[in-house]
Amino acid sequence: MRDKIARLDPATDAREIVFLLGAWEFPWDIEKALEFALFRTYAVPSISGLLARTGEFEHRPAKRYDDTALILAEILEHGADSDRGAAALARMNAMHGRFRIANEDMLYVLSTFVIEPIRWIARFGWRDLTPAETQAIFTFYRDMGVRMGITDIPADITAYERFNRDYEARNFRRADSNALVGSRTRDLLLGFYLPKRLIPMGRPVVHAMMDDPLRKAMGFPPAPRWLRAAVPAGLRLRARVLRLLPPRRKPYLQTGKRRATYPDGYEIDRLGTFPR
Repeated sequence: MRDKIARLDPATDAREIVFLLGAWEFPWDIEKALEFALFRTYAVPSISGLLARTGEFEHRPAKRYDDTALILAEILEHGADSDRGAAALARMNAMHGRFRIANEDMLYVLSTFVIEPIRWIARFGWRDLTPAETQAIFTFYRDMGVRMGITDIPADITAYERFNRDYEARNFRRADSNALVGSRTRDLLLGFYLPKRLIPMGRPVVHAMMDDPLRKAMGFPPAPRWLRAAVPAGLRLRARVLRLLPPRRKPYLQTGKRRATYPDGYEIDRLGTFPR
C-alpha cells in the first residue's frame, strides 16, 4: 500500500491518501488518535459547555460518538463530492448551524483532526509518515474546513500546529462541563474493551495517555508513574510487532463496523444532534 500512496499526489489525491492511511496502513492508530483528538476539544469550556447543554453526552453518548465517526467516514470513504459524502457534509453543517459556535473554536477542533493523528503515528506508528502523507492529511481537512464554512485556516501545517499549541495554552482550563463530557466519553471508549464492572480499573490507563494540561483541564486524577511509562512502552512494542506482520488483506471501514447504536444499519439523514 505504501507504493500505491507514493504514486499519488498529496495536492490532488489527498482524500484517497488519507483513506488509504486510515483503512489500510494505520487503522487502529488513527482511530485512537482521533478519539484523543476529541478529548482535547473537551478541555475547552466553550466547547464542552455547548456539548453538555445538548444532553447528548449525558443521555446518549454512544450515539453521539457513532454519529461523529460515521459522518466523517462517509466523507472520507466516498469523497465530499459524492452523493453520500455530500449528504454527510450537509448533515454536519446543518447540525453545527443550529448553534452559535465561534470560528476559532471550529478552527481548533479541525486542527486536532489534522495534528493528533500525525503526533500519534510519530510516537506509536509502525512506520513514519512521509512528508507527502502529512501534507495530504492537512490538505484533506483544510478542504473539509472550507466546505464547513470555517475561515482563517492557516495556509500550511506548520502554522496550523502553532495555532493549535497557542489555542490550547489560552483555552485549556478546568470546568464541570469538561469533566462531564470527558468522563462519559472515557467510560464509553473503555466499554468497547472492558465489561462494565471493570471500567473503573481501566480509567488510569486513559489518564496515563494524557499530558498534564489536558488531564488537569478534565479534572482527572494523575495515573501512577509506572503506568505513565508502561502504557506508551506497550504501544511502542506493539509497533515493533506490527513491522514483522504481513500487510492487511482487507480495509478497515468505519461505515462497515458493527455498532450497537445502529444494529440494523443507519441512514445519513438521521445522524447527528438534532431536536428529538
